[in-house]
Amino acid sequence: MKKILSCGIIALVSVCMFISESVAREYALSDIYQEALKNSEKIKMAQENLYIAQVGKDKGWAVLMPRVTAFGAYNQFSESKYSDPPGNVLIQPNESSNWGVRVDESFSVSVRELNALKYAGQAITKNEYDLDATKSDFILAATSAYYDVMKAKKSLDIAADNMERLTQYRNSVEKRVKVGDLTKTSLLRADGELSGARADYLKATNALKLYRTVLVRITGIEDDFSLKETLPPVEDDKSMENLRRIAFDSRTDLKSYDMQIKMAEEQVKYARGAFWPYLNLFAIYNGTDQSPAGPTLNRESILAGVALNFPFFEGGLRIAELNEAKARERQAKLSYDDFKKNVDIELQAAYLDLQTQRGTIKFLEDQLAYARDNYKAVLRQFENGLAVSLDVMDANSLLLSAEKNVVEASYNYQLAYLKIKRSNGTLLQYVTAGK
Repeated sequence: MKKILSCGIIALVSVCMFISESVAREYALSDIYQEALKNSEKIKMAQENLYIAQVGKDKGWAVLMPRVTAFGAYNQFSESKYSDPPGNVLIQPNESSNWGVRVDESFSVSVRELNALKYAGQAITKNEYDLDATKSDFILAATSAYYDVMKAKKSLDIAADNMERLTQYRNSVEKRVKVGDLTKTSLLRADGELSGARADYLKATNALKLYRTVLVRITGIEDDFSLKETLPPVEDDKSMENLRRIAFDSRTDLKSYDMQIKMAEEQVKYARGAFWPYLNLFAIYNGTDQSPAGPTLNRESILAGVALNFPFFEGGLRIAELNEAKARERQAKLSYDDFKKNVDIELQAAYLDLQTQRGTIKFLEDQLAYARDNYKAVLRQFENGLAVSLDVMDANSLLLSAEKNVVEASYNYQLAYLKIKRSNGTLLQYVTAGK
């Protein structure tokens, strides 16, 4: 008995483990956000851009640091040579060597290197804004893919219900044809409608597979998954002016364009600094040895110096670079103004879309209720001989259309709410806050 009980327990545990592993993992919309942010190649590329900008600042600091160079040389001559008597002064030794260390520091009198360093710091800030903007865009893309799967699943259920209704209707028509209440034409019409419903079901099945594949591609989740229904958001009823003010204060991509203006201004300062002279500082330690050693051999020396270089003519290169930097500054300002106007249009479109979706849901739900009652009433009339097949088909088409419209509007409303968050620059904060 103990052996049988042990085997039973082992078998039960194995079955439970198999069942737990075979059950698809369920994802809520918040889980989709986290998976998308963790697995996105676009976000990782934006992170690499931020890293490159940070390395660029390290390069800017390196320009300000003095350069230290060590050098050394060894020479072997064919023979030693002396001057003619009576001096007999050593002219060429048998061998000689020298070594030393050199320190150089070069910078512009205008200290334009500091402008380059500030530019590098601004590039880091810009890439941080770009990273946040990329995350927001990708979150919205993942959300859209999530709702596409949910709509496709609902559409499949609606197609299945429609196919079931038409199957029952077709069977009812067939019975009435056998007893002579209806003609063969009514049965053919019912068969045709049922075949169309089966085709719609097949289309809905394949559409669901496609949208699931797209969601897997965007988020990186496993192929075998299920989605948890998300409750509709609670709106905060902000006015358009309030949303516009929040957008201009919070949009990271707009801040990125503003940072481009500041970077362009630093580029102008850097180009203007090229008209100033350059100051070079250097210090050298030099050691020398030779064999045989001459009476004038200086075995060790230390020296330092200052040099001032002023390139007063370079064929107009500096003027061209300055004009180019000024043009880029004007271009950056125009890009900012253009993008700001586009942000305002995008926000207005998202706001009006949200109002539209919110307003139509109630009417579409009422339409669905009317369509259901109408279908039931017409079906009862048909069963009692008070309605024809065409009336049933019209009622069923109205019901099918109403069901699809309600599902579409419901999920479009939830997506429109998140588009408002994206348009006013608060989507990333909304998601990370876990709301």
